[in-house]
Amino acid sequence: MSQALAISLGPDIRVNAICPGWIETGPWQKAGQRRDPVHRDIDRDQHPGGRVGEPADVAATVAFLASDKAGFITGQHISVDGGMTRKMIYAE
Repeated sequence: MSQALAISLGPDIRVNAICPGWIETGPWQKAGQRRDPVHRDIDRDQHPGGRVGEPADVAATVAFLASDKAGFITGQHISVDGGMTRKMIYAE
């Protein structure tokens, strides 16, 4: 869909899809549902980036794509997952 929209709406509008992986949102929940994350070494080791993602990782990608620096990027799917989908090893 992002590719079709990029073709239909370009060049005035750029369309990209952000595909987040494991993004820890516990500390950012409503006050009554907030929790501190507990990640095991095996959880972090699943990510070539060495950690579980945070909302700021997705926000930084959005900010970049909205900037002029990304003016030639359209119709793309961008994984924000610390490399986890490339590694393809998921611990139980």
